[in-house]
Amino acid sequence: MMAKDISQIRRDYRGRFLNKEAAGHDPIAFFNQWFDEALHAEVLDANAMTLATVGEDGRPDGRIVLLKGVEEGKFIFYTNYQSKKGRDLAANPVASLTFYYKELDRQIRVDGRVSKCTAATSDAYFKTRPLKSRIGAWVSPQSQPIPSRFYLMRKFAAYGLQTMGKTVERPPFWGGYALTPDHLEFWQGRPNRLHDRINFRLVNGAWEVERLSP
Repeated sequence: MMAKDISQIRRDYRGRFLNKEAAGHDPIAFFNQWFDEALHAEVLDANAMTLATVGEDGRPDGRIVLLKGVEEGKFIFYTNYQSKKGRDLAANPVASLTFYYKELDRQIRVDGRVSKCTAATSDAYFKTRPLKSRIGAWVSPQSQPIPSRFYLMRKFAAYGLQTMGKTVERPPFWGGYALTPDHLEFWQGRPNRLHDRINFRLVNGAWEVERLSP
């Protein structure tokens, strides 16, 4: 039995006022502003986002991944192409991202089409990863069953010895994805559940902005 009635867990939101004028006409610029404010507020893992995909069976799936850049209006993240999310994106190259900043009472949703980054882009990022993370990318058959953690650690140790003194290059089954957004929504928690929601939709190549009811 749970220690507390889930239905009675609540709090009031005291976030700042948000309107269309504050959001402006460029949702990417406004995202960057909110992201910088999250960093300034020392939000833990400000670049953590829920990545939602849809598999071949039509079932949605979500997990937390890390944003690694916003470049030319595209949201960049990296993963194993053979993972569950990689397989989902191969079947249905669309996704949704959700950022939640509890300390600021804010949420951002980003939807759009996803494509793989170039090999050069993936190579450049992979080289910046710590050595042990690069080795981990090689030895982990992401999303596949394994017999034990010991099995994984043994593979990690063996590959580390095998590549000692060598450059660990990017695996061909690992790399970046770029989500090109056609929809962004900025949610600001407000008192009495009368939250502010500013929604951007890409229509005929231009951003349309509107306020949504909470």
